[in-house]
Amino acid sequence: MNLGNFLEVVILVSAILTILLILLQQRGASLGAGFGSSSELNTKRRGLEKSLFITTIVTSVIFVGSILGLLIIPA
Repeated sequence: MNLGNFLEVVILVSAILTILLILLQQRGASLGAGFGSSSELNTKRRGLEKSLFITTIVTSVIFVGSILGLLIIPA
């Protein structure tokens, strides 16, 4: 397995994980939130919600970095 194939696997896994993590987040889930009439208060993320948020950022950075790596390194 060469580096190009490894990066393709990393792209696939990180894309699936990022999608799942985004779907697990519940912030602003109502339809009114899209139009600015949300009744929620701005609160800090705590516990599992904060962990999901940070993990989503990490998997997104891995996804983008692996795509850029695949562009630089020929497959």
